[in-house]
Amino acid sequence: QYYLTRALAPRVTVHGVYMEVMGMGVLITGESGIGKSELALELLSRNHRLIADDAVEFVRVGPDVIVGQCPTLLSDFLEVRGLGILDIRLMFGETAVRVRKNLKLIVQLEKPVGGVVPGLERLPLTASFEEIMGVRVRKVVLPVAAGRNLAVLAEAAVRNYVLQLRGIDSTQEFIQRQEQHFGREP
Repeated sequence: QYYLTRALAPRVTVHGVYMEVMGMGVLITGESGIGKSELALELLSRNHRLIADDAVEFVRVGPDVIVGQCPTLLSDFLEVRGLGILDIRLMFGETAVRVRKNLKLIVQLEKPVGGVVPGLERLPLTASFEEIMGVRVRKVVLPVAAGRNLAVLAEAAVRNYVLQLRGIDSTQEFIQRQEQHFGREP
């Protein structure tokens, strides 16, 4: 039954880099050449794990469960412009790669136009989602600019999402604190 469920499950291949960051399956997306693989390399140096580079195969194994994995042909490899193809298993060791992981978060890299990412709120009051095979997945948009430490930002996005899963919403707490403060003012 397990085999048939996986073999007959709906599948889709998505362009991006798929990583395990702090135990969470994170899909890094963005236009070609924006720095997805460089971000993955930085995350690897920070002891996170590569699942797939360039092409990620997602399988819907349950009503709201999507598992991401790497096509066999690309397994263990990361392509970085200027460096070429890197064998992550040989460079970083056995623990730097993983075969599959449930998708929990999408980190989309966006290049600002005139210093601003169109449609990106500075203080988002509601969570963003993207639908993959009928499943809504939490999404965070990170502007890409010179000098920004995207690895730290991606880790912070994962940590914040974990807190939200535990019922802690920092934005809502901040708004409540402001309302309480200004509610007491004459």
